[in-house]
Amino acid sequence: MESRVDVSGVAAEPYGVVLELERYVKRRVDRRILELVKLRASMLNGCAFCVDMHTTESLAHDEDPRRIATVAAWREAPFFDDRERAALALTDAVTRLGEGGVPDAVWATAVAEFGIDGAVDLLFAIATINVWNRLAVTTLMQPPPLAAAGVDTATH
Repeated sequence: MESRVDVSGVAAEPYGVVLELERYVKRRVDRRILELVKLRASMLNGCAFCVDMHTTESLAHDEDPRRIATVAAWREAPFFDDRERAALALTDAVTRLGEGGVPDAVWATAVAEFGIDGAVDLLFAIATINVWNRLAVTTLMQPPPLAAAGVDTATH
């Protein structure tokens, strides 16, 4: 499968705006929580490019592989603390935004764990990864081949 278009080349200005938003959330949201949020939203959105990227980045920052794997089933996994669970619950609610919106209890828990400023920063982080996911999925961005990512393709 080939990518449809490189949006950064076709629309450099809005791409740059999203990059600036990305820089903002990286300054404001704890790196470990941010990577969990990015990975979870990317899983929900079916974005192979972003799932690969955020798994690779998490591993590079010494995240436990079991935590990475169980982000897909975070509610049942014992590996996440209350702050991480609040961030993941908000990620699920915002990413799957439906007719009912984000439940009051989910928002209240995020505010209780992060404060209002932190919850708003987290909301911007979730919104940003959802923009990246939609760009990547729509344009068919592909992760690098396994060999390029340091995986021995002869055994996988």
